[in-house]
Amino acid sequence: MRSMGPRGRSTGRRHLRRAPPARPAAGERRPARKPAGNRAEKSEARRQAIVKAALEEFCARGFAATRLDDVAARAGVAKGTIYLHFDDKEALFREIVGTMLVPLVAVLEEAPPPDVSIRAVIAHFFEMFVQEIYSTQRRNVLRLVMTEGPRFPELAAFYYRNVVERAITAMRALLARARERGELADDRLIRFPQLIIAPALVAIVWSGLFDRFAPIDVDAMLRAHLDTLFDGAGS
Repeated sequence: MRSMGPRGRSTGRRHLRRAPPARPAAGERRPARKPAGNRAEKSEARRQAIVKAALEEFCARGFAATRLDDVAARAGVAKGTIYLHFDDKEALFREIVGTMLVPLVAVLEEAPPPDVSIRAVIAHFFEMFVQEIYSTQRRNVLRLVMTEGPRFPELAAFYYRNVVERAITAMRALLARARERGELADDRLIRFPQLIIAPALVAIVWSGLFDRFAPIDVDAMLRAHLDTLFDGAGS
């Protein structure tokens, strides 16, 4: 139908009517719409299953040998489902680090109450390491970085920027505050905060290579390390 202008003249344009929505045939029920919340929950559950499967495959086969087909099979999803959440294996690795380790670094970055000593702060950090990293699958993430990092420098760089660098910066700030308060006799730990975490990394390496021959009581080792640090470096 031609539309008419304000003076009754035809504008030459045609208005197309939109087709009305199709109605269900007699006796046919409309498909029930799934609540958005349920869809989001299922999508998140699939995402978590993919991340968990990826970590297991990376640890079992190594990063290079792991195929997304294997991850999909272990997660119980189609391979295409992985691409709905992640672009590639590197994105999966970044997700593993981001969800499993970065939140723990954020805890370290929080300033402790002013009346808490540096010794107590580091003791709490060691407890968190044993409970939240060494005793969980997070230990496998650290081991994965150690074994695959030299072959995949971009993964090591991501881990360094998001975990190592942030943790060292936070630890150095805590130690500097302790030095100002007279809790440290000198600046050796401020210059080399890696000395604090070194036994934890030894525990990760030892657990993968020698634990079946001579298991270590990691909690006791870290307490001994704490005594050694502050017997020689502080008040």
